[in-house]
Amino acid sequence: MDKWVLLEHEVYNAKSKDIHYDFLVENGIDCLTWKFLKLPLLNQASVEISKQPNHRLIWLSRIEHELSDNRGFVKRIDHGIFKNVSTDLDSENYRFILDGELLYGLFEISANSCRLRKNY
Repeated sequence: MDKWVLLEHEVYNAKSKDIHYDFLVENGIDCLTWKFLKLPLLNQASVEISKQPNHRLIWLSRIEHELSDNRGFVKRIDHGIFKNVSTDLDSENYRFILDGELLYGLFEISANSCRLRKNY
């Protein structure tokens, strides 16, 4: 089933904590994964995104999770079912129709940027 999830990841450092977001889409045996520092807003400018190693499917169902070795805390902030409108899931360009509360509409990833559009 074509599931996706948006995770807020708090990373603990010696003096502070940093927050970024992980966007995962189900890809058969694992999840394609991207990281971004700022959430894309509907019909606004693109934001920087970076491809990460694929994550395990378990992350699609976790709501909150403390990471081992004091690496941080992960919380699901949005999720849903996606429709792939890309021609290939093994390229640098992806297009997904998302049905979440924060991420909804056409979510486009092109190399190192992403954008969320209402019109598709």
